[in-house]
Amino acid sequence: MRLLIVSDAWTPQVNGVVRTLGMVSEALRRQGDVVEVIGPDRFPSWPAPGDPAIRLALLPRRRLAGLARAFRPDAVHIATEGPLGWAMRALCRRWGWSFTTAFHTRFPDYLRARFGLSPRLSWPLLRRFHAPAATTMVATEALRRELKTQGFRHLSHWSRGVDTALFRPGARDAFPDLPRPIFLCAGRLAAEKGVRDFLGLDLPGSKLVVGDGPERAALEQGFPRARFTGFLHREALAAAYAAADVLVFPSRTDTFGLVLLEALACGTPVAALPQPGPLAILQGADGVVGAVAEDLRSACLAALGADREACRRRAEDFSWSASARQFRAQLAPFQAGA
Repeated sequence: MRLLIVSDAWTPQVNGVVRTLGMVSEALRRQGDVVEVIGPDRFPSWPAPGDPAIRLALLPRRRLAGLARAFRPDAVHIATEGPLGWAMRALCRRWGWSFTTAFHTRFPDYLRARFGLSPRLSWPLLRRFHAPAATTMVATEALRRELKTQGFRHLSHWSRGVDTALFRPGARDAFPDLPRPIFLCAGRLAAEKGVRDFLGLDLPGSKLVVGDGPERAALEQGFPRARFTGFLHREALAAAYAAADVLVFPSRTDTFGLVLLEALACGTPVAALPQPGPLAILQGADGVVGAVAEDLRSACLAALGADREACRRRAEDFSWSASARQFRAQLAPFQAGA
């Protein structure tokens, strides 16, 4: 299959959407498919409001049309609801190409957290974006039910994976100067991620923050006792997960949370709010692998008693090859020349 993926989130951005698309694309290529990802890096761009590290393609439709036509795809997947996503949606409708979409980010909650915009204003726009898709892929059953109540149709399940060779239990000495227990929060440091809520918790030991983003300077100034590392990658990130006693996931806007699987693969339990991603990952585990509660502090303390071997076993239930097969099975092939 010649698969075209269009995404407003792509390298050099660092986030769960980029990680997911990159890993799934690699898995599909290993299985023999030809995968082309078109992101903002190919277009003139402007900084996203409130987060200048994220670039948005500027008036991309004409160039995008040429790139898409030249690739001659058998299937199109539109990953995001940004300028590139809307442009590719319009082109597919004009040309009669079927396409699939995915719901990666709870944008109504995201826009409320960053700009105070009521979700009642953003849900209709999201419904309109996804309505023509052959299917809209969602990461959890709970999210599928929620979107159904919001009027979304043609929803299907697409889970995620983790690289268990890279993320694995190891030495726990990456931060020998930090008093234990070490509570780790990993991801983009932006208002909608809830990092400030985590840092404000009354917890024993130390708080460790891995990641970067528009909130970092303010968070470092407001919480000087926490350790901030910036983004860590591959082995350095795995070492941070392994060193932590608990991964804390305070987000209400993520639809899954790849960092949960990465931490579990390193043997580190999870404390999270009762959102669809954490509930789906932690439920069904063989043994206690973390805690979920609206009182995030109580979840953090409860997770300290989790079984680190059970955490690893739970992560082994998820693989990128299985995620890629599930994703591929739900694409909507067509003839580009038809």
